[in-house]
Amino acid sequence: MSSYASTSLSALSAHPLAPYGWDEEWAREFAPHDAEGLLAGRVIRVDRGQCDVVTADGVMRADTAFVTPHDPLRVVCTGDWVAVEPTGNPRYVRTYLPRRTAFVRSTSSKRSEGQILAANVDDAVVAVSLALELDLGRVERFLALAWESGAQPLVVLTKADLVPDPATLGHLVQDVETTAPGVPVLPVSSNAGEGLDVLAAVLSGGTSVLLGQSGAGKSTLANALLGEDVMDVRATRDVDGKGRHTTTTRNLLALPGGGVLIDTPGLRGVGLWDAGTGVGQVFAEIEELAADCRFHDCAHVAEPGCAVLAAVEDGVLPERRLDSYRKLLRENQRILAKTDARVRAEIRRDWRRKMAEGRAAVAAKRGHRA
Repeated sequence: MSSYASTSLSALSAHPLAPYGWDEEWAREFAPHDAEGLLAGRVIRVDRGQCDVVTADGVMRADTAFVTPHDPLRVVCTGDWVAVEPTGNPRYVRTYLPRRTAFVRSTSSKRSEGQILAANVDDAVVAVSLALELDLGRVERFLALAWESGAQPLVVLTKADLVPDPATLGHLVQDVETTAPGVPVLPVSSNAGEGLDVLAAVLSGGTSVLLGQSGAGKSTLANALLGEDVMDVRATRDVDGKGRHTTTTRNLLALPGGGVLIDTPGLRGVGLWDAGTGVGQVFAEIEELAADCRFHDCAHVAEPGCAVLAAVEDGVLPERRLDSYRKLLRENQRILAKTDARVRAEIRRDWRRKMAEGRAAVAAKRGHRA
């Protein structure tokens, strides 16, 4: 039996890779590669076809050319558990273990390819700066991708020291909580140290990825959690709160209180990628209301008996939420239509059906007038 497969729980806890998330399940997954004499490791950084991998023998540099580089969703990424050649110059990553979760966004290219940002993440931390007016639509977009990845989202409102009035801060937190049902919302101040102990405790049990726009304070927050200035930090502009991309690669870092953190570059574009389930979780209250609509395929636009529109009219559901829901669903459908022939066919059939219904309605009106 493989040494990895037969490792006891006590030995696993003392394993050099335990601080990086190594557990019994990963040991079982790796057993066949162990039998081939390969080394287990976790990717802590990827850069131009090569990666840094932390192993029981230390950090080593490896080439990723063997791992389907032509497929952007199957390339080696930060957070992957990999099988590495024990010797060689260069050493090669032979494969990566099946991912438990994967954070994927759509690229900005016309081909609408998916881009994987991080793998095997337990918590997705969405950093939102309080230095600017809250963009709730962007928060919803990040949360849709986070839910779709399989990770547990958490919204962190950074630079909370810029909102000294407790009542105002409380209202801002409440606004985000309404936007993010079922998601914890935590205000923090890296400069003042407020909320960091709570955040560190939440993240101590696994792997977390730090997401957000440039200027959201991600690198400052990462440094505060790490207890040292590991990430480069530059001042944001006073005009719009934006900063330059101080983090240019995705880096996996062990936290002193346990767990690991993947810091990411600021994301200017956050395109959805097959995130229908994630959108549904972000707008759970709308999907719950939709169950009471008269028509099962109600688009919540002008249909009679629409429970969603009734909730907007009654002031129960903010119209902004419904508009954002429609926007993200349309975007996700467009992405799917570009990549899935079956979905394209369904859209065409739906379009033809609606056109036929429209022509029938016009004909009925003309007949009634006659």
